[in-house]
Amino acid sequence: MRTEDLILVSVDDHVIEPPGMFDGRLPARYQELAPTLVHRDDGTDFWHYNGSEIPNVGLNAVVGRPPDEYGIEPSSLAEMRPGCYDVHERVRDMSANGVLGSMVFPSFPQFCGQLFARRAATDADEALAMVRAYNDWHVDGWCGAEPGRFIPLALPVLWDPGLAAAEVHRMAGCGCHAVTFSENPAKLGWPSLHSDHWDPFWTACAEEGTVVCMHLGSSSELVITASDAPIDVMISLQPMNMVQAAADLLWSPVLRRFADLRFALSEGGIGWIPYALERIDYVYRHHHAWTGQDFGDQLPSQLFKDRIITCFIDDAFGIDNRRYLNIDNITWECDYPHSDSTWPQSPEMAMKYLADVPDDEIDKITHANAMAHFHFDPFAVRPRRECTVGALRREAVDVDTSIVSRRRHPVEPRSGIVDLGTVARTFEHIGEPDRDG
Repeated sequence: MRTEDLILVSVDDHVIEPPGMFDGRLPARYQELAPTLVHRDDGTDFWHYNGSEIPNVGLNAVVGRPPDEYGIEPSSLAEMRPGCYDVHERVRDMSANGVLGSMVFPSFPQFCGQLFARRAATDADEALAMVRAYNDWHVDGWCGAEPGRFIPLALPVLWDPGLAAAEVHRMAGCGCHAVTFSENPAKLGWPSLHSDHWDPFWTACAEEGTVVCMHLGSSSELVITASDAPIDVMISLQPMNMVQAAADLLWSPVLRRFADLRFALSEGGIGWIPYALERIDYVYRHHHAWTGQDFGDQLPSQLFKDRIITCFIDDAFGIDNRRYLNIDNITWECDYPHSDSTWPQSPEMAMKYLADVPDDEIDKITHANAMAHFHFDPFAVRPRRECTVGALRREAVDVDTSIVSRRRHPVEPRSGIVDLGTVARTFEHIGEPDRDG
């Protein structure tokens, strides 16, 4: 396999939602209540919704900027590459990176629509209208604007499993077979995976072949050891959220009760999985007699391998140990436009750890698995020969991928220590009150 012959489909990228996205997509009585992107006199932008300002419109959308400008910035659209929020420019950036397809997670509503779920505590009808309008924009306004380039991903109706099921069915009718969900709904004040609360939602996803995507950080909780620890500690420990989510899901009854249901551990990495499964199997063998767990004639690790889609950005150790995983469930991510992204050298970086992998396995990891799991068929839109890294890059030779400073406002010199309490509040946007407000 040569780098230029790779076909890359990313199952984890992010969209910075553009202004006007709700225009014409809401019932008339809610149109004036729609979230609005506001431009301040100081040049910064913020989303305004339900009387609150949602800070940090960019939330780490730093692709193409110098590394010393990384962080929880930028604070305005002007400080980002247009590909962050403009779908046509996004596709040009994808092509320049040799990436054929992409699934994009939301930004200002948070990873699984927590913003609208909070609104449901006081006006559930309005919140439902917002979720549906967002999903319509995502399917029609974003994915539909560039056919064959995006995997649709719906927001869930978090506060009502019955309505969540209805939305899964509605979205499946629009060709959307992925829904984002919390890595730990209990942290958001909702029932856990161990209850039967979510059964209508699980049933709908199983019936439609809709993958439930648990994105890293979708519990609105960061792994923080101490408020004065350097931010490097939090960044390093973020995958621990996904280890917790995987264990919680595997020991819950969900996978055993819904035989056709599949989950994706989005942006979770894969290098940690072999040991985690070894540990879980050990716990099962040694403790199930008194804990009451029953996986029948299989081990928990086999259930994980059969039903969990694993996702990684850059994970040489995980690829080296892929024999301990299910090769049919491993998928690749780019993470555009966040600071972990490998853009614009994703193909070259991928080949560093794929060089010794058989071609058929490379195809599965880089695109075939994603296409199968998410009902995505870009080859129906363009011939396969035009979907390779080399072919896409030839279409985008005019795209400037150079590193450019986009900071519009002076900042104080950094001390090397970032207050993690401030970071946590920013990532949580306006906080996470319980369902009663």
